[in-house]
Formats: sequence, C-alpha cells, structure tokens
Amino acid sequence: MDLWTNHATFPAMMALPQLRTVTRTQGNNEALKTGEVTPRGFRFDFEEVPVLVHAFRRMVRGLEFDVSEMALTTYLVAKAHGARFTAVPVFLVRGFHHGAIFHDPASDVRGPKDLQGRRVGVSRGYTVTTGVWARAVLREEYGVDLDQVTWVLSGDEHVAEYRPPANVVPMEPGGSLEDMVLAGDLAAVIGPRPDSPALAPLIPDSQEAGFTALRERGLYPINHLIVIRDELLEARPELGELVFDAFARAKQLYVDRLRRGAIDSPTATDRMYRRVLETTGTDPLPYGMEPNRAVLEELLRHAVDQRILDRPMPLDTLFAEGTRTLIA
Repeated sequence: MDLWTNHATFPAMMALPQLRTVTRTQGNNEALKTGEVTPRGFRFDFEEVPVLVHAFRRMVRGLEFDVSEMALTTYLVAKAHGARFTAVPVFLVRGFHHGAIFHDPASDVRGPKDLQGRRVGVSRGYTVTTGVWARAVLREEYGVDLDQVTWVLSGDEHVAEYRPPANVVPMEPGGSLEDMVLAGDLAAVIGPRPDSPALAPLIPDSQEAGFTALRERGLYPINHLIVIRDELLEARPELGELVFDAFARAKQLYVDRLRRGAIDSPTATDRMYRRVLETTGTDPLPYGMEPNRAVLEELLRHAVDQRILDRPMPLDTLFAEGTRTLIA
C-alpha cells in the first residue's frame, strides 16, 4: 500500500504514515521528540544518528531518510547537482563563526591578513557551512583575499560530484590539522574548537565580534535546515506545509520559554539565542523564506564567490512549493 493513500477514508484506528526522520535534539525541536507537539496527518519516526554529519552524507548519497536535517551549504551543493530532495524554510541552527578560526598564538600569525599566502586547514570538506561563513568573515571584515590562501581539507565532500577550486587540496595521510598548525605547516584551522589548549581563536573576543556583526550588519548566519524527499512531496504536495507547521509549533514553545527565562540548565546555545532575542527584540529563530531572504542571498553570494556554486540559485527553487510564503 502506498504510504500516502488517503487516510481520511480509513477507520479511525488506522495508523498514520510514519516518516523516517533524522534531526539532532535541540531546544527548538525537542517538543517533537517528547511528543509535546505532534504533526498533523503523519508521524515522525525519529532515528538518532550520533554524528549528525553522517546523516547528511547518508541523505545526500543514499536518500536514506524521508525528512532530514541538513547543513545549508551541503543542501545548496546537493541541489545544484540534482539531489532528489527539497528544503522547507525551517532553519534549525544559527550562530556566529568568528570563533571558528584557530591559530597558535606562539606562531607569527597575529591576525587574519597573515593568512594570505599561507595554508589553512579546514575541518572535513571545503563546502562545510561553518567554513563558508568563516571565510566570508575573513573576506568581508578583514579584507583577506581568499584566493591567496591554500585550503587544506581533512576529509572529502558529502556531494561526491563537487569539484573544488585549484587552491583547495587534501591533507596528507596521517596526522591531524591541529598538529599541523602546531608544527607550523598550517597557519590556522577552521572548524570546531580543537582539543589542544595551545590553539586559540584568531579573532579576539570572537563572541563579541559576532554580536557586533549582528548589530552593525544584521549578520546572523544560518547553518542547518530541513529537507524532504521529492518523491514524497510529489505524492503529497501539502507535506511541506505539514512538516513546516510541526517544526514551527515546537519552535514557538522553545522561544516562549526563552523569553520567560524558563529553561532549566540552559546550554551555551540557549544562552546565545537568548542574547540574540535581547539584542534584536525579535524571535531568534525565525522560520520562513522572506524573513531570511537577506541572509540566504548573502550565503548564495559567498558560495559563488568561493566557487562552491557556479551561479546563484533562485530562492524559489530551493524551497518546496506551498512553503515559500510561510512564516513562523
């Protein structure tokens, strides 16, 4: 029986369709995991993937999930190469990336401009969203010529068909990016906080630098969104709206708790979103294409400038029909 047979004609006891779904538990979707919020017309069948980026790869290369969280730039590259899934404008993860660039304070690298003419490590692939935003900070705020840097990758790309520019090279087998920075083989590394306490953020007071960019330029990067298999969207076009609605209702509960200061044991992410709310006076996690048009178009521009995309992609082509005017 087809998953999307009209369940309105079934007996009341008939189970709703179950969609195999992967998304990391976080404040704005936790209510979906606990059952405090339930979708209308279907049910999420959540699969927990301990390393979330592995789920991204499984979705990109094997369409293993019906609904999946995904890094924004991974989605753009996958879509540009014909991936059979489409996003809904549910932006689960946002943040600032001034603090994602690490160097050895004992080296001769004192500031971002010192990276020009040098080799800089990148955790995993060149198209990783954090790397795209961090390189954009280097270019936009510090005048770094990104073409004058050799980017050294510790892994490959989720989208196997992608081919990086000539100044992107793989790391030699063995060792680690952190060790290469400490040995002077790399000027810096972009990625998650390193294990080595000897490495420090290249941009001083990086958290404050991020909030300064928010206040002065409105820079508030998006990292992750939600995608749905095209086969399901074609069978039931309203599915995009239903998925958006479920995530939006869960997010609203979270934002209401943020406003009231009613989150027990807040994480660093909770505190960051609360500060965004206080800084802007608005929802720190707006969903919808229009409220996020400027930041989406900015990322598309950076993706083209960094030769991740050949050309900008019209926003309407990136989001499921029926979700393009939704706002939450």
